[in-house]
Amino acid sequence: MPQAIGSVRPAFAVVLAALVVLAVTAAAIGRLGAGRALVTGSLRAVLQLGAVSLLIAAVLRSWWATAGFIVMMALVAAATSARRVSTWRRGTLVLVPIAAGALPVGVAIVAAGTVPLEQVAVLPIAGILIGGAMTATSLSGRRALDELHDRHGEYEAALALGFLPRDAALEVVRPTAGRALVPALDQTRTVGLVTLPGAFVGVMLGGGSAVQAGATQLLVLVALLAVEAIAVAVTIELVAAGLLRRTFSDFS
Repeated sequence: MPQAIGSVRPAFAVVLAALVVLAVTAAAIGRLGAGRALVTGSLRAVLQLGAVSLLIAAVLRSWWATAGFIVMMALVAAATSARRVSTWRRGTLVLVPIAAGALPVGVAIVAAGTVPLEQVAVLPIAGILIGGAMTATSLSGRRALDELHDRHGEYEAALALGFLPRDAALEVVRPTAGRALVPALDQTRTVGLVTLPGAFVGVMLGGGSAVQAGATQLLVLVALLAVEAIAVAVTIELVAAGLLRRTFSDFS
């Protein structure tokens, strides 16, 4: 029987360490200034996945525990996105686009019966959708605030022409908002030709057929497009309304 991917052996730890060193070396050669972040991010991943691996079996025994774990994922996603977009204190507000994208799409695909109403199926799907919403929120929020800062003169000109503040802000941020969807679009367009993402591989490793794996991956990719489009739309509305913003005090 072939050895499972990611079997925990001494060689596994050596390969992980070598990959981190390779990433840090590439960042140093390219003067990317991300060496420390690469190391701390890798260490956090080790600790977090180690903890999750120990807890997940217990979590999946109860719907209450599963729901609590999903809420925790959403809160961590909001905190991460808030720090990328503005600051930690915006975390509650950034939760809005994440939930607006992930919640209705997740409920819809489970209610339609395309995903079994079982903890072992619902939890990973929720994680995928929340992660996609987090990425889209971070990218679109950061980009929108950068645009308002860099093109403030255009915003002021729109106000002078009689635009309401929200409409003036949307005139500036909307043209580039769709760029936050580029990673999801590229993955969807190239699936099967360039990449075989996690859902496909997971079903295959779990003993499912190639057709089942393809159907599962297709569902995940299209769901992610819907989730991220909603998250981006809500995020730029929050920026345009002045609810999601940067101020000097945010960085003091």
